[in-house]
Amino acid sequence: MVEQVRELAAELIAMAAADLEATTYGLDTASPEHQLAWRRLTAEHGDRLATLMARHGWPTPGLVGEEASRCAWKIAMHADRQLDVQRRALALLEAAAATGDATAREVAMLRDRVLVNEGHPQIYGTQIAAVEAGRPIPWPIADPDTVDARRASVGLPSFTDHIAANPLPTPSAS
Repeated sequence: MVEQVRELAAELIAMAAADLEATTYGLDTASPEHQLAWRRLTAEHGDRLATLMARHGWPTPGLVGEEASRCAWKIAMHADRQLDVQRRALALLEAAAATGDATAREVAMLRDRVLVNEGHPQIYGTQIAAVEAGRPIPWPIADPDTVDARRASVGLPSFTDHIAANPLPTPSAS
């Protein structure tokens, strides 16, 4: 069993590393080939995460370690074309957070991602729709006047502070 858990952790870490590498070229809007390769990879990872969740539940830090658990969350975040996988991951992540095995921040970000992918306004303002003149434009937010209070309640900085600390490059005109 211990060896199986080590293999599971190593697999999640490797999947997240491949995802990170692929994200760089997958966001290249000038290259449909790169975007398609990234979509295929995230779909494969989403399928594999679904299998792992069915077998083990949420890969908590107690099961696979902190790093591998964070990697599972990243994989779930990028399973945008597999809402069933994201919804299942969110339910398991919420249960894990209730027992201290996941963070409210992770739950909030995945909840926003699911809401946006379902076509609903997000709650915490964590999902960005576009970048205009270097400024991120979030997807619609439910009750935007109180978003910073909700963000604080889950350990996220205010939207303004987050943007100031994480500036986005202005896309070059080419």
